[in-house]
Amino acid sequence: MQINLVYLLILFALQSEMKQESIDKLKILASAARYDVSCASSGSNRPNTGKGLGNAAPWGICHSFTEDGRCISLMKLMLTNHCIYDCAYCANRKSNDIPRTTFTVDEVVDLTIEFYRRNYIEGLFLSSGIIKNPDYTMERMVWVAKDLRVNQNYNGYIHLKSIPGASDQLQQLAGLYADRLSVNIEIATENNLKMLAPDKNYKSILNPMNTIKNKIIENKEERSKFRHAPRFTPAGQSTQLIIGATPDNDKHILNLAGNLYNSKNLKRVYYSGFIPVNSYDKRLPAIIEPPLKRENRLYQADWLFRFYHFTIDEIVNDDHPDLDLEIDPKLSYALRNPWLFPVDINKASYETILRVPGIGVLSAKKIILGRRYNKLNQSHLKKIGVVLKRAKYFITCNELKTPTIHEIQPKNFKKMLLSENKPVKQYHKSLYKQLSLFPIN
Repeated sequence: MQINLVYLLILFALQSEMKQESIDKLKILASAARYDVSCASSGSNRPNTGKGLGNAAPWGICHSFTEDGRCISLMKLMLTNHCIYDCAYCANRKSNDIPRTTFTVDEVVDLTIEFYRRNYIEGLFLSSGIIKNPDYTMERMVWVAKDLRVNQNYNGYIHLKSIPGASDQLQQLAGLYADRLSVNIEIATENNLKMLAPDKNYKSILNPMNTIKNKIIENKEERSKFRHAPRFTPAGQSTQLIIGATPDNDKHILNLAGNLYNSKNLKRVYYSGFIPVNSYDKRLPAIIEPPLKRENRLYQADWLFRFYHFTIDEIVNDDHPDLDLEIDPKLSYALRNPWLFPVDINKASYETILRVPGIGVLSAKKIILGRRYNKLNQSHLKKIGVVLKRAKYFITCNELKTPTIHEIQPKNFKKMLLSENKPVKQYHKSLYKQLSLFPIN
C-alpha cells in the first residue's frame, strides 16, 4: 500500500501528546519541502556501535510515496518557509501570501528522534528558506545536525540542503555531521536563473559545490593516513535541476549535468518537472501539469552516460537537441544509428553490447562472462535476462532468426513499437509519475 509519509507523520502527531503548535508547524513545513526532490538515502555507511540510535546503511532505504508518485525514504522538512528571496518558480517566495512558520532547532531534533524510534522514518532531509541571510540560516541547519549526532547519538541518515552564499566554514562544518549535502542549481543557464531568481547567481551556487568537493577529496586523503579521522559527507553531494520552467532544451540540461558530474564529482543530479505553483507570474510557462515524461527521459539519459558509457553527444546533439518523449533515449540512439547494428553477441565488445536496446549493465557483463565457455544462443540470452522482445532486432547470435533493424527500417520499427505499447500508455496515468528514478535497459 502506498503511504504518504507527510500524512503519516501528521497523523501520529495528532494521536500523540505533541503540542498543537508543533503539529501546525509540521503540517506547513513538511508539505513545503515536497518540491525539493534532491534527496536520497544511499551511499553512506554509519554503523551503530551500540551506544547510539539507528544506523545508515550503504544500500539505502525506501518505503513511502509522495503525492506526485516519488518513492521517498526520509522525513522531508523545511526549517522555515520564510524567505527573503522572490524566485518565480518557488511556492515559498516572499511575495506569496501563504502561512509562514519556523521550527526551532530542538523541535526538528525531537521530531526526528520520536519518529525514528517508532520506525516511521529512517532518515532526515532538511532544507530551508533563507531567513535574514544565508549564514544565519545555514548555521541553524548545522545546529540541528550537530545536536542529533553529538547530543542524541543519532547514527541515522542526514541530508542537508546547503544554502548558496553561506560561508565555507559553515559548509565544512555541515559536512562533518551530514551524510550528504546538496546545493540546488535549479536552472540550466545563468541568464534564465537571473530572470526567474534575481537574488541568485551561479557563483553563489558553484562556490559551495567546490568547497564540498575539495573537502571530500581532502578527507579521503586524511582517512587513508588516519583511520579514525572524522568523515566528511560520506554520501557525497547532489543537486537539482528544474525542468520546463525555462526554454532550455535537453542538450543544455544534460551538458550541464555532465559537467557537474565531472567537475564537481556529484553523486546525483536530480531532475524535477516544473510544478506551476505561481501561475500568476508571466515569466513562467503556462502549463497545467509538470512535464513528467520529459523528466523520466532525462533520468534515463542520465543513467546512460553514468553507467552505459554513452557520451552526451550520442544522446543529444545539435540535430537532436531534445529527447524523444515516445521512446527511451537508448532506443532512440539505436534508431538514429542503424548502421551500428546488428551486433554479434559472441564477438562484440562490452561497450558495444551496452548500446543494444534490451541489454542492461548486468546482462552485458553476464554475456561477456558466458561466451568464454560457449557460444551464446537465444535460450542463453533469456536466462541471462536480456529483453529479447526488443534486443532481437539489434543482435545476431546462434539460432536467432529475426528480421534486423535494417530489414524493418527505423521508422517502421518505431511505429510497430508504439502500436504494441499503446494499451500500456493508456494504463493509469499515475504510472508515469513513479518512473522518475528508474533505470533502463
